[in-house]
Order: sequence, then C-alpha cells, then structure tokens
Amino acid sequence: MKGARQSRARIAMRVLVTGGGTGGHVNPALAIANTIKQNDPDAVIAYVGTKKGIESKLVPKAGYPLYTVEIQGIRRSLSPANLKTAFLALTSVGKAKKILDEFKPDLVVGTGGYVCWPVVKAASERGIPTALHESNAIAGVAVKMLQNAVDRIYLNFAKTGDTLRCDKEKIMQVGNPIMSDFKATTREEARKKLNIPDKYRYVLLSYGGSMGAEKVNDAVLCLMRDFTSKHPEVLHIHATGSIEWEECGAKFREMGLDKCENIELAEYIFDMPLKMAAADLTITRAGAMTVTELASTGKCAIFIPSPNVAENHQYKNAKVLVDAGGALLFEEKDLTEEATPLTDTVTELLCPAGDAARAEMAEKIRPFALENVNRRIYDDLCRLVAEKSTAVKR
Repeated sequence: MKGARQSRARIAMRVLVTGGGTGGHVNPALAIANTIKQNDPDAVIAYVGTKKGIESKLVPKAGYPLYTVEIQGIRRSLSPANLKTAFLALTSVGKAKKILDEFKPDLVVGTGGYVCWPVVKAASERGIPTALHESNAIAGVAVKMLQNAVDRIYLNFAKTGDTLRCDKEKIMQVGNPIMSDFKATTREEARKKLNIPDKYRYVLLSYGGSMGAEKVNDAVLCLMRDFTSKHPEVLHIHATGSIEWEECGAKFREMGLDKCENIELAEYIFDMPLKMAAADLTITRAGAMTVTELASTGKCAIFIPSPNVAENHQYKNAKVLVDAGGALLFEEKDLTEEATPLTDTVTELLCPAGDAARAEMAEKIRPFALENVNRRIYDDLCRLVAEKSTAVKR
C-alpha cells in the first residue's frame, strides 16, 4: 500500500498557472487548468494574477486559489507611471519566487499578459519546467521577453513562430485551448438552462471584451434603439466591459432601453459558453480566443476588430474568416454615430429570410477551430515534466 501511495503521489502534479489583464489571457489559462484537472483529478492547481485584472473575478469562480503579484504594463507615451512600472518589474520577480517557495510547483504555465512575466521568469531561474501559450498571430510582449527562458511555447497560428527568435524545437502549433463547455451544449439545451422564453425566436449576443470598448458599446446602443427595441421576438444580451459599465449604463437608461424587456445589459458575461450556445448571431471584437470560441460553437459572427492592437492583428484574424465566408466585418471607422450599416445587416440576418445565410456562415466558420487542442497541450505538458525530471536525476 505504501508503494501504491508513493506511485500515486508521483502522478499528481502541482501546477501554477498565470496570465491576466484580459479575458483573452485568462480564459485559455483556465482551459488548460481545467484540462489538467480533468485528466489528473489529484493535481493541485493555483493561479497567479493581479488584484485588479479580470482574473480576480474569473479565477475564484473557477474554483482555483489566486495568488497576486503587483505589476503593470508600460505606457507607450512618456508617463510618470513608467517609473512605477520599472520598479514593479524589478521587485515582482522576488515576489513571484516567494509564491514558488510556498506553492512548490512541478510546472508553471503562462498565457500572456504582464503578470505572466515575473512568474514564468522566476520559475525558469529555479529550473522548474515552464511553458507559454500565445493565442494571437503576433506574439505579445511577455512571450517575446520569455521566449529564450521557457521550455515550451505553444502557438495558435504557425506563422507566429516566424516572429520569435528562439530555438524552434521548443515551439509547437496546437491551436487555442477553450473551455470544454463551448462544445458541450446545444442551442436548445442552452436556452432551457438559461430559461429563455419560447417567445424569443432569436438571441443576439454582443460584447466588446472584458474591459469594454466605447465604439462597440455606442454602435450596439444604436442597434438596440433602432432594431432590437422594435423586434420583441429578439432577445438581445450585451456586455459592456468593466471600464465602460457605468457610462454605457447611463446612456442605456437615457435612451429608455431599460424599459425593454427583451434587452439585457451586463458588465461581464460569466456563463459565456451557455450564452454563446444559445445565440443565433454574435457581435464581437476579433481577439484570437473569441474567434476560436465562435468557430468551435459554429456561430454566425459580425466582427468589429479593435484598431488599437499590435500590427492590427484583430483585423487580420477576422479577415481570414470573412474571406472564407464564415463571418462579416465592420471596421470602427465604418460605423457612424447612427451605426446604420450594422443595423441594416442585423435586420437582414435576424429574420426568417436570413436563416439560410446564418446557417451557411456557421458552417464555414467551424473549420477554424482545431481539434483536440486541450488534450494535445496536456499530453505535452506531461512529457515536459517527465523530461525535466529525468534530466535532473541524471
């Protein structure tokens, strides 16, 4: 029995997961954590993030303990805040090492965001197996800074490897890990779980990211005023994002939209797999994780890419799907104050005559989600831990 207990203890891993700032960093980290737990129920998993990032809300809801490190991103413009950033960059690695000493991980996995850097850096210096996942076509700052320090780099897009200057043997294209719930629920099941009345023939889901986007919110408010409020057969659910919540909510009430029972306004959508499964049409930004989730669920999508990202990568993400007939795209500059083009398009799609067009787009977006991503990442993480363990013993 003693030998069996020792063998069982060796199988279970202690894993520290880190990544934060936006849902685009946190959700893949949680997907990886969940996959590890599903395959190794004895695994002990904890998360490292910041107190102010969206991870402070999502991680506790997912059931994982959250350690925090104080760190912030560098401003592109000259700013006194950059002095604090430099100070935190120097001290955060020491804080991360204290977390490592307390938690004693066998593996550290990062998914980007500035909090990822000190944790993965500290783990690398301690000789702990380390891995990164990059979901976007253009590698983020943290991934570029850590590329030569880590043991593995998982990519969504193969071409992202061309932008990295590290040993190519450590790079693997695997796709984006997503919550298993995104494929687990049908449209009908999701509507039943969400208690959506049968009187709503269509569900329209819109959001501009975990932090929010003023241009998206303004366009959606106009859409609500000019379309949704006049179509009681459509249930419209919109998430404003944390930064935009108060301002967008005030505009929402000024327009009298709070009186419409078929319109729901939220700061953040915590049950996104269910809401997305229930939706007939989505209006979103075009971050890599959002694109993957929509492709996995086969949802008709209208993208409004953020123009404020490195090398305009959201536009490039969306354009690939648009060219394949799997989505539609509006650039922010194309949306007037009245958002008429968006309203016209939604009007065409959310009606019986638009059913066939939505179904065709849904089928054409599905191929953009790779299969078995979560399992491939899990299997390779296990190999990595085994390889490092063998190397240490030698």
